[in-house]
Amino acid sequence: MGQKIFSMLVWAGITVLVLVWLPLLAITRLFDRDPARYRTGKLFRKLGFFISRINPNWKIHIDGAEGIDDRNPYVVISNHLSNADIPLISNLPWEMKWIAKKELFEIPVLGWMMNLAGDISVDRDSSNKRVGVFSRCKYYLENNCSVMFFPEGTRSRSGLLNKFSYGAFDLAIRENLPILPIVIDGTQDCLPKKTWVFKPDVHVNMKVLPPVDTTGMTKEDGKELMQSIRQKMAEQLAEWRDLEPHQVDAMQKKGQALG
Repeated sequence: MGQKIFSMLVWAGITVLVLVWLPLLAITRLFDRDPARYRTGKLFRKLGFFISRINPNWKIHIDGAEGIDDRNPYVVISNHLSNADIPLISNLPWEMKWIAKKELFEIPVLGWMMNLAGDISVDRDSSNKRVGVFSRCKYYLENNCSVMFFPEGTRSRSGLLNKFSYGAFDLAIRENLPILPIVIDGTQDCLPKKTWVFKPDVHVNMKVLPPVDTTGMTKEDGKELMQSIRQKMAEQLAEWRDLEPHQVDAMQKKGQALG
């Protein structure tokens, strides 16, 4: 079967899944009395799982996801390589509310489902965006539901680990909750760029690193905490790519270029 015909079938399958899922999600939301919309959100993540599995060319390996109770909330963070990160991470059997740019919530069908699931919209142009996001995160964490951040803020075009923003780490310290780091690699090859044709034989890795306790930490510890976790994530990426950690770190690459 030609790659174009194969890709057409995959896209058709994804479209059918999305159209079937929307009414299912709406009905589930109607009867979901959990303040964190737990059942609705978990059903939405299942859509991501099935989308990630509908393409047999995506070979997915997941490590470290055992023993995590998704009703014992975490501040979850992950590096960000492509839009395929979302269905990949949805393979994890947990519900967590995603922090995402408001433009995604304005997309028909996808945005409707994100709203139904209770995901958190952030307006990057707002002067008080952090206050609103933190308020929503606090609400979900207090109702025993994790929240999910991409601390790089946007996809890494180079595949390197970009600079982290401080927000997720500040939130974890404020709420005295552990941070759960996730490292992913290979998703940059999952979704086509400037073409609708999927690549064959894409290998994707995802690893859940051990939770990092924030008990007793103060705001002054936040930057050190962030750098420590970022370094661990860089080390994992480097191990998969058979490189040194500084070779996958965009900040070190930038420093070398400036030097």
